[in-house]
Amino acid sequence: MTFDSLGIDSRILTALKNQGYTTPTPIQQQSIPVLLDGYDLLGTAQTGTGKTAAFTIPIIQHLLNDPSSKRREIKALVVTPTRELALQVAENAKRYSDGTGLSTAVIFGGVGQNPQVEQIKNGVDYLVATPGRLLDLHNQGYIDLRHLTHFVLDEADQMLDMGFIHDIRKLLKIIPQRRQSLFFSATMPRDIIELSSQILKPNYKQVRIAVEKPTAERVTQAVYYVAKNDKPALLLELLKDMEGSVLVFGRTKHGCDKVVRILNQKGVKAAAIHGNKSQNARQNALNAFKDGGLKVLIATDIAARGIDISGLEYVINYELPNIAETYVHRIGRTGRADASGASISFCAADERAYLKDIEKLIKLSIPLIEDHSFVEGANAEWAVPENRIPAKQGQGQRQPRSNGPAAAKSKGGNRSGTGGNRSGTGGNRIENRSNGNRSGNSSNRNANNVNRFGKSRNTQSGGDNR
Repeated sequence: MTFDSLGIDSRILTALKNQGYTTPTPIQQQSIPVLLDGYDLLGTAQTGTGKTAAFTIPIIQHLLNDPSSKRREIKALVVTPTRELALQVAENAKRYSDGTGLSTAVIFGGVGQNPQVEQIKNGVDYLVATPGRLLDLHNQGYIDLRHLTHFVLDEADQMLDMGFIHDIRKLLKIIPQRRQSLFFSATMPRDIIELSSQILKPNYKQVRIAVEKPTAERVTQAVYYVAKNDKPALLLELLKDMEGSVLVFGRTKHGCDKVVRILNQKGVKAAAIHGNKSQNARQNALNAFKDGGLKVLIATDIAARGIDISGLEYVINYELPNIAETYVHRIGRTGRADASGASISFCAADERAYLKDIEKLIKLSIPLIEDHSFVEGANAEWAVPENRIPAKQGQGQRQPRSNGPAAAKSKGGNRSGTGGNRSGTGGNRIENRSNGNRSGNSSNRNANNVNRFGKSRNTQSGGDNR
């Protein structure tokens, strides 16, 4: 199938060809015809599979075919959770509408509003916005949404699940009832689907791509058990052998800044992006990372929405997310399109419950790397039951307690209460985990089938060859 067979306007086809687009991705193949027919849509696809084009192309076509007004008015609104994602969506919209005469603008907080207000005054057809700045400018009378015909929530699960629900409800009271509404995201938990069904028309369509295997197939995955205090040293050790750029995820703003300080002190060029950074600082760090002037970028999950870097090979989960779906978004930063990539996760004692949830969601056991310098510290941390309790959301990282020198000698030994007896001969260790320590089912795994960066060598898990 080609874009030509989807009934797309010749002007859009020319713009797509200029961008090198010839074959639509599965999410585009299934979504574009439905949206061209005017249906509301709930779309789910892996990160990096072309969701932005899937909703932007048909919206542009609808705008081109609408003769109701010669004057530029906001007809399409795309709302995103982050500034970076807003910029990315707007940039793509401009590319897909090149040569059509349509005007695209993007607005977000963290910068002065005057240049954005001037854009709006000049007339906008397609507006991309973050919720706070959008509502602010609307309340000031600069934004008129009365003529809106298309409404999109991009990364809808994050938008609704991480505190933006009140802003979305305010927007729904402002925008016209007669509109086409679209929800697009990499994941759609059940509660989000239920909520979206209250906003979409009753006859909305649903497109789901690769939901049975939510992690990108070209991304190899690996996990290290490592004590919390040993994570900086493990990160530095791995970075020595990694070529190119590395994206590192942390859970908190303070934690990201701390990692940056440690890396810079050791001569590794690193910067952080998160909500406390100014827009200029975030954009400068992201540009330096894309251009290769910055080896390591440390990011929180919200700030990372919108990071689209071709050829990014490594994603490191310095701290595992406490929401399993977030893991899918994280590793989706690598392995995009036809590229391959690797995801490496650091798992402290109090994060193993998070790991269990992640493996349940993605329906596989992530290969465990056992041959590294910090195994003894991980075993010692795990030996203290209190260290295994996850920190409550919003609390700082708990300092692990020590069980004394004896605990540090448990390398390769039994882990009390986990059913995790290990046996090994020579370099091969077969691990048998049960009672909920990992995926909940006992699974034999040859750890030597995975190298230190997660590159798979015929790894076996639950009888399946990967």
